Amino acid sequence: MSAETKPLSGLRVLIPRGGTWGELVARAIREQGGHAVISPLVDFAHTSEEDRLVAALQDLEAGKFDWMTATSSTVVDVLRHHNAVIHRDTKLAIVGEATALAFREAGYEIERTPSQENSTHALLEEWTEVDTDEVLRVLTLRSDVAVPVLTEWLINRGHDVTQVPAFRTVGVPASVHIHEDIESGRINALLIASEKIAHEVVGQFPNAPEDTIYACVGQNSLEAARALGVPSEGDDPAHPLYAKKRALIETVESVIDQSDTLD
Repeated sequence: MSAETKPLSGLRVLIPRGGTWGELVARAIREQGGHAVISPLVDFAHTSEEDRLVAALQDLEAGKFDWMTATSSTVVDVLRHHNAVIHRDTKLAIVGEATALAFREAGYEIERTPSQENSTHALLEEWTEVDTDEVLRVLTLRSDVAVPVLTEWLINRGHDVTQVPAFRTVGVPASVHIHEDIESGRINALLIASEKIAHEVVGQFPNAPEDTIYACVGQNSLEAARALGVPSEGDDPAHPLYAKKRALIETVESVIDQSDTLD
């Protein structure tokens, strides 16, 4: 298949996150014929609950947890920053391709990660250990803006869960060049992959052309974008942008899970 006939040919897509996540998404878009421009609109800062995090990491090293969960590759950066050690008896349950890749590259052994769909719900279906009568001690590390789906599910199952916001998600201003490329239509597709990113897109790019594609990945992102009034061009199957928009969303969803908006 030539570049001209691939589903994303003609699209120049703003990738709003960097790191492992951004590289995975950019590679997938390029493989489908699109051009990927990585320009993070969010970054990650120290948690406002640093004392609780430090205490939890000390307990992690001491082997006080049976399991630790993570659904964001940024957790690896947090562990490195604190020189944290995961006890040999503590098992890891990971959600998301980017998250799993980051943990493996850091040398961590993963006990549970979804074998099919990259989602929290898929993990829960395959995580057989949580369905026994044993009360497990679990440490869940997540973003301050993440919806605690996994944490609440474990608590409702009767497990002993320590949940700690490991980092804060903060907005990052795009460069002048990015603003110019979006306003001129050179960048003609914006990827919205979390509620926070939806807020940044709306606040930073109010003058995007009418034919700009806003591709929302995940229900949380879609609901946030709608509430903020993000244009929905291309949602109608009869619209000329529909095929490109669907192809972009499906391409992104093939390599990442909405982990940072869940837990």
